[in-house]
Amino acid sequence: MKQIPFKGACVAIVTPFDETGINFAELGRMIDYQIENLTDAICITGTTGEAATMNDAEHKAAIKFTVEHVNGRVPVIAGTGSNDTAYAVELSQYAEKVGVQAVLLVTPYYNKCTQLGLAAHYTKIADSVNIPSILYNVPGRTGVDIKPETYAKLSKHPRIVAAKEANGDLTSILRTRKLCGDDLAIYSGNDDQTVPILSLGGVGVISVMSNVAPRETHMLCQNYFDGKIDEASRMQIDYCDLIDALFCEVNPIPVKVAMRLQGWNVGKLRMPLCEPEAKHVEQIKAALKVHGLLKEAN
Repeated sequence: MKQIPFKGACVAIVTPFDETGINFAELGRMIDYQIENLTDAICITGTTGEAATMNDAEHKAAIKFTVEHVNGRVPVIAGTGSNDTAYAVELSQYAEKVGVQAVLLVTPYYNKCTQLGLAAHYTKIADSVNIPSILYNVPGRTGVDIKPETYAKLSKHPRIVAAKEANGDLTSILRTRKLCGDDLAIYSGNDDQTVPILSLGGVGVISVMSNVAPRETHMLCQNYFDGKIDEASRMQIDYCDLIDALFCEVNPIPVKVAMRLQGWNVGKLRMPLCEPEAKHVEQIKAALKVHGLLKEAN
């Protein structure tokens, strides 16, 4: 197997905003909390980090700050994907320059390129940097699905080392594992499928739940790796209500609400995302309480 940037649970970290832009003081606190609670890696400027509504300066500043604040304690992965290949190259090269361990590359959205286009897009980016690339397949958001045969072709590239799979299709992931073998590691991109994907030879999760339950998400993976399969499966089942709550509306709306309830100053969601319905706030609060993740004041 190629060298992968991390094994276990990586938090797809929320970006805290204030009236001036990114609240770097709070982001630093969040990073420290994650590392203290056993998170295996930090993924900045992903979907959960609202990278889609960051301007270029904010996107680069968030990556640079995270690398500097983490200071080598855990690997840092930067979301640098785009539907503009040239911009994805530019951002990936910047991320490499400031010291990330890998880039996370979402499939090109809206353009809806072909499988040949996907292969060309990812090859171009991987050729432009000297650090590992993690492909990010989330067709529910982008309208594009990486097929197993395309994964097989891309997995031959020495710097395309892994995929974050959020297509929800375990049969497709099974076929990808069969075709790629050790040439492509698989991370779960869905918190509710972490153990099923680990059972297919996956190596971890890039997680939303880690924002509110970092130690628990790490232990779910670690139990599996330690051969405590029953315990990992029990945790996967036990936390399904929390995972459901964190996806009761489009991510990252619920997780930002959850973090506010925990006392984090994550700020407002950026439009066009908006605040959730009241019934969903109650669902989120109830799930946090069940798992002891809510302060008594709430």
